[in-house]
Amino acid sequence: MLKSLLIRSFLVGCIAFCSAGTTMAQEKSNYAYLGLEPEIVTNYVSDNAKKLGYVRVSVELMIYDVNQLEIAEHHMPLLRSTAIEIFGQQPEEKVKSLTGREDIRRAILKALQDHMKEETGGEVVKNVIFTKYLYQGG
Repeated sequence: MLKSLLIRSFLVGCIAFCSAGTTMAQEKSNYAYLGLEPEIVTNYVSDNAKKLGYVRVSVELMIYDVNQLEIAEHHMPLLRSTAIEIFGQQPEEKVKSLTGREDIRRAILKALQDHMKEETGGEVVKNVIFTKYLYQGG
């Protein structure tokens, strides 16, 4: 009897803890996602000067708060331009490697956060996600 009561108390406590954790997570994460549409297609710096390389990337931005979505949409030309510019400056070996791809993603994230801080006073963009990443040439 006592053992059954202890088990039931434990289970009720676990359920309460788990549901409280889920509620807190839902309250904390009020992120929004915004795609840079259309996908980015641009040239990158190739080792061979006679051939151009290009990259085609679908980019999604994770926005800190749903309420900042309109701000990010307003600044979409700046955000797209920044991403295109950074891709265009990348050497071929960076575009084609997994670690280079991550470096590019971080560079874009930092640049977007800096631009949004200048324009709005806050970091609107939390993260940059590549959902498609194709390259050719070089």
